[in-house]
Amino acid sequence: MKKIILSSLLGLFAVTAASAQMLINGAGATFPYPIYAKWFNEYAKVDPSVRFNYQSIGSGGGQKQILAETVDFGASDGPMSDENLAKAPRKLLHIPTVAGADVISYNLPGSPKLQLDGPTAAAIFLGTIRKWNDPAITGQNPGVTLPDQDILVVHRSDGSGTTYIFTDYLSSVSPDWKAKVGKGTSVNWPVGLGGKGNEGVSGQVKQSPGAIGYIELAYAKQNQLPYAAMKNSSGNYIEASIASVTAALATAQIPDDFRFSMVNPPGADAYPISGTTWLLVYQEQKDHEKGQKLVEFLKWAYKEGEKMAAKLDYAPLPDSVQARVLARIDEIKF
Repeated sequence: MKKIILSSLLGLFAVTAASAQMLINGAGATFPYPIYAKWFNEYAKVDPSVRFNYQSIGSGGGQKQILAETVDFGASDGPMSDENLAKAPRKLLHIPTVAGADVISYNLPGSPKLQLDGPTAAAIFLGTIRKWNDPAITGQNPGVTLPDQDILVVHRSDGSGTTYIFTDYLSSVSPDWKAKVGKGTSVNWPVGLGGKGNEGVSGQVKQSPGAIGYIELAYAKQNQLPYAAMKNSSGNYIEASIASVTAALATAQIPDDFRFSMVNPPGADAYPISGTTWLLVYQEQKDHEKGQKLVEFLKWAYKEGEKMAAKLDYAPLPDSVQARVLARIDEIKF
C-alpha cells in the first residue's frame, strides 16, 4: 500500500513539475536550426524550469511572427529591413549568434568535386546556363567529365535567410542578377523548383539527378551531398569550412545595430557565401518572468553555447563581438 501511495505521489509531483515548466516560443530560420536545437537541449539541463519550443519555418516567418508578437523571439539569417523594423510595436534588437556558409550542392554521377565562380553560379540560377557540360562550368573544372545533362535548379519556396545570404552574394558578383532578381528573403526565381526549408531543398537535390541547389553547410554534410568550392574575391577557390567562414567574419564591418553583410569579403582564405544569423528580441519584454529567463538563456548561449558551434559546422563569433552582444543583452528590460 505504501509503495502505491509513494508511486502516486511521485507521479503527481512529475505532473506538477511539468505543468510548472515555463514554455518560451520561438520561430524562424532553418539555417541555424541544428545549433539552436543543441542549445535548447543542453540548456534544459542547466535550467529544467524552462523549455524552448522553436519552429524552424524560415526567416520570413520568423520576422512576421515576432512583429505580430505571436512568439517570444524570432530568428532570421537576413537582417530586418528599415521598413519592417518600423512596423515593430517596440524597439526590436538583432542579436547575432553564429556564422555559417551557404553551399551550392548538386547531384551528379560520381559526385565530382566542382569549382565555380560567382558569375557562373548566377547564370545557372538565372537559367542562362542550362547544361552541365556548358563551357563556363567545364572550363573551371579541368579533368572532370561533366554530362550533357540538363541542370535542374532547386531553390527555397519559403521566405528564407539562406536565400537572403545567397541572393546577396549573387547580387554582389553579378550585375545581371542584381538587375533582374536582386536580393531578399524571397525573390522571383527565373527558373527551378521550390523546396521548403533547407530540409526541402536538400531532399530535392538528393533525389533529383542533375539537380543543383543552395543549402546551409550542415545540411549538405548531414545528407552527404557534394558542394562546390567557390572562387572568392582574391581569385582563390575556397571550400566552405569553419576556418574559411571565420576568415570571412574577421573582415566584417559590424555596426552598432549588428545588421551587416559578410558576402564576397576580402581575404585570400575567406569563403564568399558566408553569413551570420540573428535572434530577434524586443528590448522591452512584456512578461517579466519570461523576459528574465530569455535573458539568462542568451547570456548562457554566449558564454557556453558558442563553444558548441564548431562541432556543428558553424563559426563562433569572435570574442570582441561576443562582448558587444553581451552588453546589448544587458539592455533588455523585463
